[in-house]
Amino acid sequence: MLALRPNCECCDRDLPPNSAEARICTYECTFCAECADGVFRGLCPNCGGNLVARPIRPAEKLLKHPASTERVLRAAPCGQRAG
Repeated sequence: MLALRPNCECCDRDLPPNSAEARICTYECTFCAECADGVFRGLCPNCGGNLVARPIRPAEKLLKHPASTERVLRAAPCGQRAG
């Protein structure tokens, strides 16, 4: 099950579970659409995989399986790939 991380790892923008602006890769690295498309051109800076729209979990399912509250930020500056 997806963690549904609460923020963009680049700019720290809030990305609530119902956000259509959230993008993820296969490892669930999470970015807002602006950073995913503009800064990283659709490729995850951490693993190199593609960034796609994150699915939205229905509100009734969030009651049993809530979104993560753990904020994750990249160690490398946003314009650089992780080492």
